[in-house]
Amino acid sequence: MSSPSAPPAPSPAPQPSLGHSIIPALTKLQEILSQLGEDNFSIDLPQVVAIGSQGSGKSSVVESLVGRDFLPRGVKTRRPVVIQLVRKIAEEEWGEFDHVIGKKFYHFEDVKKEIQLETDRDVGGYNYISEKEIHLKIFSPNVPDITLVDLPGVSKVPVGDQPGDIQLKTRDLIFSYIKQPRCIILAISPANEDLTNSDALQLSRLVDPEGSRTIGVITKLDIMDRGTDARNFLLGKVVPLKLGYFGVVNRSQEDLKFNRSVKDALAFEQSFFSTIQAYNGLSHCCGVPQLANKLNQILVQHIKAILPALKSRVNMQLVSVAKEHASFGDTEDSKDGLAVKLLNILAQYSEAFCSMVEGKNRVSTDELSGGARVHYIFQSIFVKRLEEVDPCGDISDQDIRIAIQNAAGPRTALFLPEAPFEILVRRQIRYLLDPSLQCARFVYEELVKMSNRCLTEELTKYPALRRRMDEVIGNFLRERLSPAEKMITHIIDMQIDYINTSHPCFVGGNKATELAKQCSTGPSVSTPMPVSKDAVNSEKLPETVKGVKPRAIFPKGADQGIKLQGESDRTAAHAGAASGHFSEKGSSLLKTYLSVDGLDSPYPFFQLIEPPIVLKPSEKQAEIETVAIETMKLLLISYYNIVRKSVQDAIPKAIMHFLVNHTKREIHNVLIRKLYRDNLLEEMLREPNDIALKKKHISETLSVLERAQRVLEELHLESDTTEKDRRSAKDAAGLPKTRGSLSSTYFATGNESNFVSSLKASPKTKHKHKKSTHSE
Repeated sequence: MSSPSAPPAPSPAPQPSLGHSIIPALTKLQEILSQLGEDNFSIDLPQVVAIGSQGSGKSSVVESLVGRDFLPRGVKTRRPVVIQLVRKIAEEEWGEFDHVIGKKFYHFEDVKKEIQLETDRDVGGYNYISEKEIHLKIFSPNVPDITLVDLPGVSKVPVGDQPGDIQLKTRDLIFSYIKQPRCIILAISPANEDLTNSDALQLSRLVDPEGSRTIGVITKLDIMDRGTDARNFLLGKVVPLKLGYFGVVNRSQEDLKFNRSVKDALAFEQSFFSTIQAYNGLSHCCGVPQLANKLNQILVQHIKAILPALKSRVNMQLVSVAKEHASFGDTEDSKDGLAVKLLNILAQYSEAFCSMVEGKNRVSTDELSGGARVHYIFQSIFVKRLEEVDPCGDISDQDIRIAIQNAAGPRTALFLPEAPFEILVRRQIRYLLDPSLQCARFVYEELVKMSNRCLTEELTKYPALRRRMDEVIGNFLRERLSPAEKMITHIIDMQIDYINTSHPCFVGGNKATELAKQCSTGPSVSTPMPVSKDAVNSEKLPETVKGVKPRAIFPKGADQGIKLQGESDRTAAHAGAASGHFSEKGSSLLKTYLSVDGLDSPYPFFQLIEPPIVLKPSEKQAEIETVAIETMKLLLISYYNIVRKSVQDAIPKAIMHFLVNHTKREIHNVLIRKLYRDNLLEEMLREPNDIALKKKHISETLSVLERAQRVLEELHLESDTTEKDRRSAKDAAGLPKTRGSLSSTYFATGNESNFVSSLKASPKTKHKHKKSTHSE
């Protein structure tokens, strides 16, 4: 190793040999998609993970790839440090941390201090290790666009305050990174140790037994014993790896003591390999620049493999976002623009409402909706309920009997009177009014629900307009409910006002009587009144007696409770008078009997029982009354069924005419008449804050996706040049070939971009593609 006092002149920063245009473009794409903040757009790029034992030179290799001294020295790596290198054309280099937002670190000594402080914040001053990552971005024109991860080194024996299972914890942490299929493993091993015992190679072989994604890095070549070299290691003769080995020379402790820069160390490394004869002919695998180029090649091949699927995902998401953006419409500041927008919304709403009523909207297979619910109310609720009603369910035989007797007045009815029939049937018809009005109310409520379901998503952007529309439609439907209810009342009143017994379907009196006789249980046997053996014919009474008219009306059933006092005596008196022989006793009896005509008599007469306040007919029912009651029932049922059928047909027609169909015809005119006001346009079409923010977010997302699509179009020709390369078993970097199912699955026809262009109505962007001159 040469003295640090006379370092050779630094050589210019090496340039990547392959994919120098595709990786910066993809880095730009990654930055664009990162603005979306969604995992769906994350580009699954492989990470380059440096693993090895403690003191193997991992951090020095990472610093050499970056070209800057930024990792803490004198302490072991205790937290994973994820370094994203961004190739950026600028005069200055700087670093940025995710945990320090908005701050740029232009001095890498400050970067080193921040890493140390962030490590101490998590694990303190102990030698513990943590799984929490430290994310660092380094922007520089002298770095390849790759992501590096510096992990804690493998420790076999706990030192100091380290826990006893430190080796197990370190291995678990390393496995959590290198087990990912897209991870590129930098297995770092010092040249002064036996390569077959390398911890890094042993760990990598557990997850990558074929060595298809492991790069061997041999460090400390400058401190090997004299007479020994690492040529066989670099040629893969000891432990073969498909991606090969690279030898590097890191800075020594003396270099760090004298603050030798990374550039000076790279110049010394180049001089070292050019002067050591053992490494002649191995320039392709010696030095940090060659390692960086190899990593660059691997990333290029990976990017080309995932590019078709990535482009398809972006295009599909672009179509979806463009549709959502189109649903918001363009922002119109003028009153004319707002007026046109309002008219369009009202027209769409009216059309959607009518389609929902008529069943022309999106047909649901889960439940009844729209006009189908109105039909259900008519047929399954209203009509079915009326058919279940018993016309005589709330009328007893006693009610009919009382009505018949009341209609006869002071006489006994010789025929069935019409008055009780009309009274009873009118009462039953009146019961049809309430269910008819309820039916109208149910249909009204369904129309209100349908009005609330129309254009729900579109009107969420304008809550003020939605509230006014709900108010206008609610008032309009209530106004239309009133004439419908009035018409229903008229229909029932018409049925009540005129009882049409001439209806052809009406049973009629004679037929009803015959049916009633058949339904009756049979004639009741009347018990003849007992006649006293002493009774005489009134024709045999004297003329003087026959000419006297009694003033009292004796009840027919005197034997049922009213017993005449001295009836036998009066009978005897009548008999005596008829024979013309009056005894003394008979004379006194006759005087007593004739006292009922008001003749003065010193003898008292019996007292009648006053009728009760509530008078009911006798419990005993005559045969003619039984037939009359059954006849009345048949007449009521017959006429009620006629009216019921008429009502079942007329009520739905009235509701449809006055409420449903009138609403369909006039809803558009009502909305325009009530809402189309110049002074209300801005108020009704003002978007709430959350909708405005959502619309802004959609616009920004659409812009980001369009930018991403343009970047992908620029990369399209680069990916086309690798079709032949992907057919081979391995690419130039030694990776196995990638199956072509990704492009066939996601990148089908490319019509998505045309659809987006039609939505935006913008001219197509023409992309000029340059032929790629890269070769493997």
